[in-house]
Amino acid sequence: MCIIPTILAARRIYEFSIETHVPADHMLRAVNRFVDLAGIRKHLAPFYSSTGRPSVDPELMIRMLLVGYIMGIRSERRLCEEVHLNLAYRWFCRLDLTDPVPDHSSFSKNRHGRFRDSDLLRHLFETVVARCIAEGLASGQRFAADASIIQADANRQNSTQKADWKPDKIDPEEAPRAVREYLATLDDAAFGAASPVEPKFTSHSDPASQWSGARGGPAYFAYSTNYLIDTDSGVILVVEATRSIRQAEVGSVRTMIDRVSDTFALQPERLIADTAYGTGEMLDWLDRQRGIAPHIPVFDKSARRDGTFERADFTYDAEQDTYTCPGGKVLKQNRRAFRTAREQKPDENGMLRYRAIKADCDVCELKTRCCPKAPARKVLRSIYEPSRDRARAIAQTTEYAISCKLRKKVEMLFALLKRILG
Repeated sequence: MCIIPTILAARRIYEFSIETHVPADHMLRAVNRFVDLAGIRKHLAPFYSSTGRPSVDPELMIRMLLVGYIMGIRSERRLCEEVHLNLAYRWFCRLDLTDPVPDHSSFSKNRHGRFRDSDLLRHLFETVVARCIAEGLASGQRFAADASIIQADANRQNSTQKADWKPDKIDPEEAPRAVREYLATLDDAAFGAASPVEPKFTSHSDPASQWSGARGGPAYFAYSTNYLIDTDSGVILVVEATRSIRQAEVGSVRTMIDRVSDTFALQPERLIADTAYGTGEMLDWLDRQRGIAPHIPVFDKSARRDGTFERADFTYDAEQDTYTCPGGKVLKQNRRAFRTAREQKPDENGMLRYRAIKADCDVCELKTRCCPKAPARKVLRSIYEPSRDRARAIAQTTEYAISCKLRKKVEMLFALLKRILG
């Protein structure tokens, strides 16, 4: 007769501390030293009910999102699984062994609910920036700005051509969330009001996105992410999302500089950016209105490719408000003598016209190199030309050469963003 012994395993009672099982040199320990989320509950207090089932702790969700970003976990469903299994993640999130992990759906509900309504993520972002400033990582002396295109999660097959798109006929009460947000931004300078030009296609699922072919390949729906950074340590001071058009991107820089000034009381000595931000109006706003040195290449289309004289070949006399051509003749805005001086009004593009006398041009030996197809030469001058001249002068300095190198820090930050979002 064969007897099979039965082994009864007794329950063991023992002490277990997650603290002792997380290595001292673990990355999350280093990050935890600087994570201070004490103000989250106070910030969100008006958005929680005092009755009913207890809600998921917002600090827990933010800590879990930090784990996902730091450890490269992009899926929130997988993030919940990893926090459930990994002791270091549980320690960082302040969870005991028996504490439950929130469901992945809690993140999307809060992101589109109380987090959005309370602007919590911006609040946390500004808290981090304030800490960086306090630690001396950002002096606020030199700012750099740029934009990068991020592809939207929208399909060309689910869109409407601009001739058939009628936003005024959309009922906001029946429209989905993305469409309601689009209707709310029609008068926003970063979106609908950025340009009177309507996009070729408008997405049904994400109408605020811009149909763009900026990369040179097939067009797609996209947004522009705009950064304003402090070049000391490459700290991102503020972020803005806009349509993927130059007017919106340039306008966002004003918004970001104003926000940094109002929030952190920082006034930069210079702004570093590329040629897209070198429009006359933008340079004037920086130089004359805000007192910020524009370390920006001037956006200039006055160059000619036919070999004739360019505007740069004409000499401007600021005292007389005249131009002198290479042949020594004077170009003026008006040649009639009025009893009361008339104010010269620019055209819709902010340009003033200076004209030569036809009789001078007819006998000039340089006419074939100046105005071979016109009876007399005219030169356009922007009302923002003083600021443009200042930007040109800055471009000749050693400081400008240093600024060109510092601008690469923005590109490095976008490279990290593209690794995540593509």
